[in-house]
Amino acid sequence: MSFRIKYLPIIAVGALLCAHAWAQSAPDGNRPPTVIPVASEPAPKLIAYPPEPEPLARGVVIIPFRTENLRVIPVFGKGALNVSPRVGHLHVSVDDWPGGWAHTSQDPIIVNALKPGTHQIKLEVADPTHKILTSETVTVAIPEQKIAASPAH
Repeated sequence: MSFRIKYLPIIAVGALLCAHAWAQSAPDGNRPPTVIPVASEPAPKLIAYPPEPEPLARGVVIIPFRTENLRVIPVFGKGALNVSPRVGHLHVSVDDWPGGWAHTSQDPIIVNALKPGTHQIKLEVADPTHKILTSETVTVAIPEQKIAASPAH
């Protein structure tokens, strides 16, 4: 089999794909844009759910959450401001403690080793430059830990 016949189907498929891609990028007044500019996207929304009760009884706070109109990923800097759909992360702080942390995944927020009592956990949606877009505060009550009686010797 000669070189031309062997590779002709591959070349033909490549040419068709290129033509299709060019046709898709050609302006068409009837077709909506494939990417919505960030400025016209709806504002991000944060939905935090109540902490899961079983771990809370052990002093572990697990707060499931979801976002709308923003993907939570570890991307930072001015260049990421133009990414569409919008990207960002969460700033998490507990009570009035100085500092906090950046949460960069869709995994639940987990806080451990809180003293018994009522605590405020603030979740802030931030853009890649750390500008706060929206926030929500979750109130949690950590119960007194029961100490298991040790067996008699």
